Amino acid sequence: MLIDSTSMAPGERAEAIRQVIWSSVVRVEITHQPEPRLIRTVGAISRVGPLTVCSVRANATTVRRTPALARDDMEPSVFVGLQVTGSSMVVQDGREAVLRPGDLVLYDTTRPYSLLNRDGIHQHYFRIPHTELALPTRLLERSTAVLFSRRDPLADLTATCLRRIARQQARPTASPGHGLDAAGRPGIELLRALITARVGDHRAAFQASDETLYLRVMDYVRAHLGDHDLTPARVAAYHHVSLRQLYKVLSRNGVHLGDWVRSQRLERCRAELVAPWAGHRSIAAVGYRWGFPNASHFSRAFKGAFGITPSDWRALHIGGGENLRAVDP
Repeated sequence: MLIDSTSMAPGERAEAIRQVIWSSVVRVEITHQPEPRLIRTVGAISRVGPLTVCSVRANATTVRRTPALARDDMEPSVFVGLQVTGSSMVVQDGREAVLRPGDLVLYDTTRPYSLLNRDGIHQHYFRIPHTELALPTRLLERSTAVLFSRRDPLADLTATCLRRIARQQARPTASPGHGLDAAGRPGIELLRALITARVGDHRAAFQASDETLYLRVMDYVRAHLGDHDLTPARVAAYHHVSLRQLYKVLSRNGVHLGDWVRSQRLERCRAELVAPWAGHRSIAAVGYRWGFPNASHFSRAFKGAFGITPSDWRALHIGGGENLRAVDP
């Protein structure tokens, strides 16, 4: 998504920018210092694997996530700000961090914060869900509004990785198939190492990662239920664990991956078969969309789970079921 205020009417710029940021990045109050006709904001918002990347250039702006906004229903996340040129300040949890080119800073969406950009904005912002960063809350609370200076070798390495992701993603030639999504996870791993090194708790990264593995695995599987190649090996590889470790954490939570995926796919099919927007879609197409490439197998699985064939289920819900025999639940 591209942002360019010069293409907007002066009186509409502030509201248009707010709507884009609210819908794609985070809900915040944005105060533009110049009068409306002088507002200049140019940027790009994109996804790189688990990262949301927002690269922005703008004139003087103050951004605040208020206590009320911090209680919204957004997925708990952290932001990493990477200063490109100029300077800015981040205020959160009673601390202030002043950034200069190459510096990094962290702030958390679950608590109020302020971003002060008196000389304008030129930054890359990276939003990372808590479940992806996989660090204890106590570590995150100690790391917000703390300067990670470019003079720190590990901070410089992390900033270099994130900067390259932002630059590559912003190129006009970038496309969904360019493979850049895989770069998001190494960036997160570097950030995790940077935070734990700063607070002196190197074991926390490994402990937290194991504690949140189940949540991250289930989020991933839900997001890829329709993929025909959704295998345990793929899930394990994505999360950088062995199959044995994957099965162990799932078993600990009472989940058999194959059975769970099958039941969830059938539930999605059952809902879509009677959805008004999917009325034109064939039964075989619905099954295929949710991971059942064979129409006969899909029909048998559906009837085995719900006691009724997919065609009869659809007929019952589109007014054609009055002549069907009663089916026991």
